[in-house]
Amino acid sequence: MKKIFENKIFKITTGVVKTFLVVVLVCYIGLILIQRFNGNKSIGGYRFFTVVTASMKGVYDVNDVIYVQDCDTSTLKVGDDVAYLGTRAGLEGKIITHRIIRAEDQSSGGRVFVTKGTASKNEDPPIMDTQILGIVKGKVPFITQVNHIVRSQAGFFTLIFVPHVLIIVLEILQTITDYQLEKHEIQEIKKDET
Repeated sequence: MKKIFENKIFKITTGVVKTFLVVVLVCYIGLILIQRFNGNKSIGGYRFFTVVTASMKGVYDVNDVIYVQDCDTSTLKVGDDVAYLGTRAGLEGKIITHRIIRAEDQSSGGRVFVTKGTASKNEDPPIMDTQILGIVKGKVPFITQVNHIVRSQAGFFTLIFVPHVLIIVLEILQTITDYQLEKHEIQEIKKDET
């Protein structure tokens, strides 16, 4: 065991794997915390959301993590994907990501938008420009891949659970080996003193 833990290649490999797993975990947990606890406020002009329905299938799939940029709603046009806060027709309090299919200026100022999911047959109820949280700029590639993996049972088990258990087991074995070496050294010192 001692030879394995003192092997330079083993040390480098385990160090790289540990660092990678910690970075992935910190990024993933950080994004989840931002999504959950900031009350949908933008950070640096951006917001992050996880797609939870297949209404935009083919463009954004379930469990994709998208980033939305704050925008001036007067610049939005037909074909733009937007995230908005639903206020009626069963969408109250939900954040919806759909494509603008119509936009109309109001005589009282402001704009009204009609949106629809690319995979939906029905359009959404009209929304006011004040409901729009921003324009979708795209997926967060690395975090999206991690999210897809973590949310599948097999992926979670093989890529999250097993590596973390392996790291814990290796740390325990390293601690035991270090303890035995230290104990052996103490015995050698005592032996030399007598």
